[in-house]
Amino acid sequence: MREAGPVGDSGAPAWVPEEVDRKRSRLLAAMQRWGSTDLDALHRTSVDDPEWFWRAVVDDLDITFDTPFERVRDDSEGKPFPRWFVGGSLNAAMLCAHRHAGGPIAGKEAVVYEGDSGQRRSLTYTELDREVRRFAANLLRLGVVRGDRVVLFLPVVPEAVIAYLGCAMIGAISVPAFTGYGAEALATRLRDAEAVVLVTADGTTRRGKRIPLKQTADEALESAPSVRHVVVVRHLADGVDIHSGRDIYWDQLDHDPEPAATVATDANDPLTIIYTSGTTGAPKGIVHSHAGFAVKAAVDFAYGFDIHEDDVIAWIADMGWMLGPLLIMGGLQLGATIVLTEGVPDYPSSRRLWDIAERNGVTFQGIAPTAARAVMSSSDGDFGDLGSIRAFASTGEAWDEPTWRWLFETVGRSRRPIVNYSGGTETGGGILVSYPFLPMEPACFNGPLPGMDVAVRNAAGDPVTGEVGELTVHNTWPGMTHAFWHDRERYLQTYWKRWEGVWLHGDLASVDTQGNWRIHGRSDDTIKVSGRRVGPAEIEAAVLKDPRIVEAAVIGAPDEQRGQRVVAFVVARPGDLDLDDLTQTAVHHVGRSFAPTLHVVATVPKTKNGKVMRRAIRARHLGESQGDLSSLDPATPIDDIPTHQQAGVQA
Repeated sequence: MREAGPVGDSGAPAWVPEEVDRKRSRLLAAMQRWGSTDLDALHRTSVDDPEWFWRAVVDDLDITFDTPFERVRDDSEGKPFPRWFVGGSLNAAMLCAHRHAGGPIAGKEAVVYEGDSGQRRSLTYTELDREVRRFAANLLRLGVVRGDRVVLFLPVVPEAVIAYLGCAMIGAISVPAFTGYGAEALATRLRDAEAVVLVTADGTTRRGKRIPLKQTADEALESAPSVRHVVVVRHLADGVDIHSGRDIYWDQLDHDPEPAATVATDANDPLTIIYTSGTTGAPKGIVHSHAGFAVKAAVDFAYGFDIHEDDVIAWIADMGWMLGPLLIMGGLQLGATIVLTEGVPDYPSSRRLWDIAERNGVTFQGIAPTAARAVMSSSDGDFGDLGSIRAFASTGEAWDEPTWRWLFETVGRSRRPIVNYSGGTETGGGILVSYPFLPMEPACFNGPLPGMDVAVRNAAGDPVTGEVGELTVHNTWPGMTHAFWHDRERYLQTYWKRWEGVWLHGDLASVDTQGNWRIHGRSDDTIKVSGRRVGPAEIEAAVLKDPRIVEAAVIGAPDEQRGQRVVAFVVARPGDLDLDDLTQTAVHHVGRSFAPTLHVVATVPKTKNGKVMRRAIRARHLGESQGDLSSLDPATPIDDIPTHQQAGVQA
């Protein structure tokens, strides 16, 4: 690793697409219809002429509006508060379920559930639509009206998809909640959303161990008085307490209710509120609308991932994180099959993802870098028959190059691209992507998504190439949050305060002269040593070049002489270890300017969806308040991190 970070021009690409990859591309096909032969020129047009571009997208991807919109964007309330597809109406349930139920893919599997213990259930598009209509009608019977909030505290079972689209159908607002939350974290979201109904399950499992969702829900409801009804899915069917008059099992809902009408929701009507977890402060309710979320999801999946009707998409994604709703809106809207996977990628064996892929004919396999490292560390090298997989995908965190190469070269045999994808809950999808029809370098992105005017800015606010800076977006786009739920001022302070008219995303990034982009971690995790800034993910990637190390988490700790010093917590492979040698190897890879203090630990604390909890790690190590730990995976306890005092004693 160069001491300023690997941000300059790179060498030969690892993935070079063939003609078949270009012929498959939905974006290149659309460009041909639009009379465009140059991707850079099209991208500039998508930014400069949004009225033309987004109309062309809606037509190309068959995003059917019940009432045609009059204009694409209205920013009369100011740049941070645009309204999209003004005057139009459409409903997400129509796009994802209704219109497919009577067409040529009616009998095709829409949703597949793969359980933690090997269970499998599925719904065809016809079955999905029937269940969505039934659940929507039952919500009306429970007194839910348009605009009411319904919290979904559910594992990734088919009922989660049904509930999400059932809410949309009647104009209610779904609020997906992460199944790893404790009672107070769930209660906070119930209270903030003023939810009237909670949909949950008796429990779920993780690594074969029962997680009591209903018990957690009951405790949360003690301080959430707005909730009138609780619908309980018998997922484990092992019996839970039922509160008479409030609770009802899903299978006891009316099987033949009075049909409900699909509401002609306004394009900007709220569809869903997705709360970010955060480690400090109240959670932020990210508001997405029917049209904006639908259009952004369709663009990212069709043009970024190149998803077609014959695709089968598998990803481990909790409904409470952005990726869960995005799979529904992107995959089902385009007529693909989505495979929802409960649990973790390396239980009951390191072959789990490959077995699921083989069983379901998966064509587009999502896997996060953390998950890939977990599978890699326990893999026996048998990946089964991956013949159906045409591409991998990843999102949520930065790659280290050794793990990227293992997935690309060893698992994918250098024949399957890794579609790297980065955005956020608040953006409604991606900012950067690795287009599979373009060459790509390891652990990089090869361009911004259509309609996203992206730049890296230095501390002075100037766009820069070849150095690490803040990832920014200079325009607005469908899918961006309609502020925060009941908190417009906090939204402005979070994304729009630093530079006038510029969206500050909160990621450190770089782009070289060849158009290769990299993410270097969250900017609020930035480490500054002797005035030189570096992202922790960059140092983690360098530390992980040592094959003896399987996980790494890097933080900055106060240092009187240099401002901060680098501290790395690493999980090593079993065997005799020489800490001095590990440290020297790390210094060799990282460079002396950012030489880390190394601590070997049993586990690196992560969220239940695999993200390293750096801020909590830093707080634990420095003896500060650790904030909200409700998303912490109990298999990676925070107590595994030594405090500064403990580390000093050990030294």
